[in-house]
Amino acid sequence: MRLGFLLVVVLAAAAVTRQADTAADDPDRGISETMARERAARLSNLRYELTLIIPADRHAVVAGRETIAFTLSDARSPLTIDFNPNESGRVRRMDVGGAAVDVRQANGHLIVPTAALHIGENRVTIDFDAGDAPLNRNDDYLYTIFVPARAHEAFPCFDQPDLKARWALTLDVPAEWETLANGGELAREAHDVRTRLTFAQTPPIPTYLFAFAAGRFSVERATRNGREMRLLHRETDAKKVARNRDTIFDLHAAALSWLERYTGVPYPFGKFDFLAVPAFQFGGMEHPGAIFYNASGLMLDESATQNQQLERASVISHETAHMWFGDLVTMRWFTDVWMKEVFANFLAAKIVNPSFPRINHELRFLYAYYPPAYDVDRTEGTNAIRQPLANLNEAGTLYGNIIYDKAPIVMRQLETLVGGDAFRDGLRDYLRRFAFGNASWSDLVALLDDRTPEDLASWSRAWVDERARPVITTALVVENGRIGRLALTQRDPYASRGLTWNQTLQVALGYTDHIQLLAVHLSGASVEVTAARGLPAPLFILPNGGGVAYGEIHLDPASLAWLSTKLPEIPDALTRGSAWTTLWDAMLDAEIPPESIVDLALRALPRESDELNVQQILGGLNQAYWRFTPAERRIALAPRVERVLRTGLSRARSQSLKGSYFSTLRDVALTPPMLSWLTAVWRREAKVPGLVLSENDDILLVQELALRAVPEWERMVEQQAVRTKNPDRQARLRFVIPALSADAAVRDAFFASLRDVTNRRHEPWVLDGLRALHHPLRAEASERYIAPSLALLPEIQRTGDIFFPKRWMDATLSGHRSPDAADTVKRFVDALPPAYPDRLRRIILSSADDLFRSARMK
Repeated sequence: MRLGFLLVVVLAAAAVTRQADTAADDPDRGISETMARERAARLSNLRYELTLIIPADRHAVVAGRETIAFTLSDARSPLTIDFNPNESGRVRRMDVGGAAVDVRQANGHLIVPTAALHIGENRVTIDFDAGDAPLNRNDDYLYTIFVPARAHEAFPCFDQPDLKARWALTLDVPAEWETLANGGELAREAHDVRTRLTFAQTPPIPTYLFAFAAGRFSVERATRNGREMRLLHRETDAKKVARNRDTIFDLHAAALSWLERYTGVPYPFGKFDFLAVPAFQFGGMEHPGAIFYNASGLMLDESATQNQQLERASVISHETAHMWFGDLVTMRWFTDVWMKEVFANFLAAKIVNPSFPRINHELRFLYAYYPPAYDVDRTEGTNAIRQPLANLNEAGTLYGNIIYDKAPIVMRQLETLVGGDAFRDGLRDYLRRFAFGNASWSDLVALLDDRTPEDLASWSRAWVDERARPVITTALVVENGRIGRLALTQRDPYASRGLTWNQTLQVALGYTDHIQLLAVHLSGASVEVTAARGLPAPLFILPNGGGVAYGEIHLDPASLAWLSTKLPEIPDALTRGSAWTTLWDAMLDAEIPPESIVDLALRALPRESDELNVQQILGGLNQAYWRFTPAERRIALAPRVERVLRTGLSRARSQSLKGSYFSTLRDVALTPPMLSWLTAVWRREAKVPGLVLSENDDILLVQELALRAVPEWERMVEQQAVRTKNPDRQARLRFVIPALSADAAVRDAFFASLRDVTNRRHEPWVLDGLRALHHPLRAEASERYIAPSLALLPEIQRTGDIFFPKRWMDATLSGHRSPDAADTVKRFVDALPPAYPDRLRRIILSSADDLFRSARMK
């Protein structure tokens, strides 16, 4: 009887175990935070051995085998491995501990049954065909993008940031291909037309940082400070490569040296290589030992502007800073993805300074971060820096201007609050404590809190955990020509919330021959600028005069009137830059008309001596001209605008400044004489003295001329496609040509083709096409594309890379200013069901903000 009873118990337990392995407990799609926490508690000592056979034909299957080894602390329930490939992927066999097991798949996961697991060391070997989506396969090269959680779309893995693993990769590729991976090459075996490469095992890194590339790449090599580096690229212009290569290596070496000094931690990942990808989806991606960049951002043309040169240095410094912040120490969950981005951008601003000693770096910081942060933070679609996240399938929607641009401004405020040395020492402690591990924002706050008397928790709530910016106003009392009282007030734009923002400002008092900056700490509802008492009454008061204050700043009437007419008279470049930023907000708030901004820009350009300010003014002029000026006024303004730009082009002293003027002139040209001259420039019948135009310049120029339907534009576009020597640039142009067509049916077919995900593989190409479709000159005809573009947004988010949803909406709406276009968006948003993803709704609202404002303007 006893034996029979035990048998019944065993059988019942087995039945329960089988039930637990069935569909009732299947995981949700994506990687939920609940599942991730459960796995992180059970798994440790994770290693991957991955072999991939990559065929020359991009349509053929990539076959793979991997062994996942790990230590398991709890074997009482099934284990979920993530694998959600597209139609090209499948599992062929799975062994656990050397024994074959039936593969059960559910909602993009493989379920390892409880009976196959045991406490301690486990090994799971899987034969599979890889999914294609994140491999970015082209005819003769591929590269991976697994951020934020797309590795499992290619191969089985535990696709979450806090399960760091050591990776051992083997690639079997066509013999003529070059390869790049996180680890250094250990072995190479040639077999007929194939080569098998084995790479060194990596230190612990998460799935989103694992990477490789293979294809027909050229290789540049250099040694800096005893470190060997490689650059893989596809640029066919040998002169362009020679002109850029040393600078690229030098900037990386300078960034590495600076970071090692600042952090006190040697570069942690051994080898250091990078790849320049044609039409890469991002500016860069920080894979340890194998950074990927957009080739156009590294290989600059001779006509590159000062901003483009600075941006190259910034993106290199940004990605290199990630080797410490994001790679060495990684966020536990993507709620804190902003931490890696803020430190990369914040430190990049410091790293770049020594390489550009003649640049006003305070002004550079202002323009690099404030306008793009405000572009989102002023809108109804804005979000907090730190956002909750229930599932990694929405992690891509966390990225955007708030974490890339507002967060560095906030971090500068924190550094000021804590003190530079204490802030640096806190970061060093953070890196030492959590090296090759994971940490959260609360971990860092705790380390910094010990180093300051300030209440960092309250500070963090306003700046990091809540959305939007304070509304800041000034109150001035003048007595007998002198300041009796000057006060600043702040309020929360959402009155029921009642937040106050703790920040240090530098208030500028403007006088005829100088600017006086007064520091003030604004931590409550208001503060008096006591240092201003008794000073002569100024011409203007600018609360962000030192380029520090962050907020929706409303000028007093006298300051607004003076700045909107006499801004070019300000003697200090940084104050002029701060004033331009403030006046742009004033225009958007209908405090001054757009035509005043255009007029001020045209009067300021001949007088402006700082190139950063010139480039910002040109960008504002371009936007005000197209986005906020009615078509009939634009036509009337065109001759004056073109005359000022042509004069500026001829007088510009540097090639970079000439490049800025020429690109703006190309983008705004409307009059027949200017279009004839630009056509002659494209035909090489006329030259721009002092400016060398590149192949890329020719392509951009012919596209603008096509949109204006200059004589023989169709033949010109085809000629440009033929004379474009670089095959990647040629393919990009041919993709865009249908969007340039004067035939509405051809444009309709182009837009319809974007519904197919395979036609969206090259996201930068798609964005080029959308901008052509929605150019302001074709806005009326392209309004019909707005509603279907909005409807497609969830699909864009599901299948695209992290920045694509916002860029899709920006490209769709940026050419429109009509009330009908605005109403289309409003009706769509108003009809959204409660289940519609809130982050996508916010993307729509932030992208549509300028449209809503311009539609209200007369």
